Amino acid sequence: MAYDQRHGGAFDRGSADSYYGRLPRPHYYKAGTGQSERVEQEDMTADEIEAYWAGYEYNEKMGNFKEY
Repeated sequence: MAYDQRHGGAFDRGSADSYYGRLPRPHYYKAGTGQSERVEQEDMTADEIEAYWAGYEYNEKMGNFKEY
C-alpha cells in the first residue's frame, strides 16, 4: 500500500517517533508538524493508524536513528 508521506502526516510522524527513539503513539498533524492541529489516535481512522505504524516499522527496519 502507498502511504501519504507528507510532512506531518501519519506515516511521517510514525517514522519520526522511531527516528527519535520515542515510544510509538499514533498521531498526525492536519498540516505541518507543530503548525496545525494534532490529531490523536482516538480521532484517527484505521487507515491513518495503519500509516503511522507503517512509518514507524519502516524506520525501525531501516535502522535510521538519531545519534545523541
